[in-house]
Amino acid sequence: MAPTPLTVRYFAGARAAAGHAEEVLPAGRSLDDLTAELVQRHGDRLAAVLRVASFLVDGVTCHDREAPLPAGATIDVLPPFAGG
Repeated sequence: MAPTPLTVRYFAGARAAAGHAEEVLPAGRSLDDLTAELVQRHGDRLAAVLRVASFLVDGVTCHDREAPLPAGATIDVLPPFAGG
């Protein structure tokens, strides 16, 4: 049985750069691997956002970008927000 896929949710400028709010990708990768695939899928505009974005894995800030992501995890892509 294949591992439960990852859900990637995009917010604000990340959503605009990706062209949609959410996508599902196969599990079994690190955050660095995942972001490389996202850049390959969506191009330079998303790459620029991902360079400055924060990432939450199941609601917790991800500090180790090389650690395997848990199967079934939800990854939130949060670009810097302006305002006050």
